[in-house]
Amino acid sequence: MAQAPDRRLASRPCQRTPGWHFSALHGLAGGALIGLASVLLMLLYGRIAGISGILGGLLAGLLADSTKAETLWRLAFVLGLLYAPLLYRQWAAVGLIRVDADPGTLIAAGLLVGFGTRLAGGCTSGHGVCGLSRLSLRSLAAVAAFMTAGVVTVDVVRHLIA
Repeated sequence: MAQAPDRRLASRPCQRTPGWHFSALHGLAGGALIGLASVLLMLLYGRIAGISGILGGLLAGLLADSTKAETLWRLAFVLGLLYAPLLYRQWAAVGLIRVDADPGTLIAAGLLVGFGTRLAGGCTSGHGVCGLSRLSLRSLAAVAAFMTAGVVTVDVVRHLIA
């Protein structure tokens, strides 16, 4: 008699997208670009490349009186985050992106991430990229908490709830 496959091991196999070949060099190049952008932002503007702080400052600058230069660099940064993937698709064969979650789940997830970002005093980009490179113990604790929460959440959602 055949045994049913273990749901924990076969819950969601990694699927390859036709035409998309990811290698360690892609990750290395992406990491180098993120590092370069973070260093340039720190050198040119004296700012940390934490996305939550940049977006929060942009929204605050648009809603209140803020210096134009402060709002403009934040706007350029956020627009770069939004348009870079669209520009990349012009040169690379990237498969269709599929999200297996309903809109309510995505909204709840976004709100929880926003709450966690406020609670931790920053996001993974600010703490993980910039804080760790500055040897910040606070950032080390935050990244450890982010990673632990992520691993536990994926395990619960994929193996206990699904």
